[in-house]
Amino acid sequence: MSIKLIATDMDGTLLDSNKKMPGGLFEWIEDHKDIKFVIASGRQYYTLKKDFLPVHDDMVYIADNGALVYENDEVMFIDEMKYEDVEFCLDLVEKIKGTKVIVCGVESAYMTAPDEEENRNAGMYYERLKVVDNLKEAAKKDRIVKLAVYFRNYSAEENFHIFDAIPEHLTAVVSGVSWIDIANHSVNKGSAVSVIQEKLNIKREECMAFGDYLNDIELLQACEESYAMANAHDDIKKLAKHMAPSNDEDGVMTILRKF
Repeated sequence: MSIKLIATDMDGTLLDSNKKMPGGLFEWIEDHKDIKFVIASGRQYYTLKKDFLPVHDDMVYIADNGALVYENDEVMFIDEMKYEDVEFCLDLVEKIKGTKVIVCGVESAYMTAPDEEENRNAGMYYERLKVVDNLKEAAKKDRIVKLAVYFRNYSAEENFHIFDAIPEHLTAVVSGVSWIDIANHSVNKGSAVSVIQEKLNIKREECMAFGDYLNDIELLQACEESYAMANAHDDIKKLAKHMAPSNDEDGVMTILRKF
């Protein structure tokens, strides 16, 4: 098996339940420069870059669930939302109790004044985050790629039906127990991997991927050697070709060390 690209999700996959990076990862990346290492996450690019500064030059980043792809601080790919779609979704979310929306752009993410819980959860995923008075006005000044909706009480899945109301050219995806992301229908981690494969002339059969949640479905489908974590959603376990130990058992690194 000749692997030229490895893509992994972050939360619930590479990171443990305390959001800690596995030991030895940076050294592994340094020792395998012939393999392109890709982080595929719902997180913001600036957050991912901060997490991987020691090996930043060796990385490709799929941010915001596939809406943006970066290499060497340059945008390799962007799937921008239309302003009228951003406006429609903001009006829809405004009617839902117990939520907080983050508007995600190329330059920054934006939210209205948060309470303590909202600020803590947003801060985990958005390194560059501006508090604004008006989200619609902020959206006009940036290229928006995603709306991330935070649900209190881990209630994302049970409220997913609300987003049946969005236009067909948009997609809502559950990206965690407290998060639903809205973006263009064409946005997913698998589409972003396909862009990287084409630009770097890497075949699907030469790719490996790790994931745990529903926003990782297309990521695993885009790579021949797909791994579901032991802690993964049941749908991910059914889809993946292989199983890896859980994120709290150093699952990704357990597989990588076999190289």
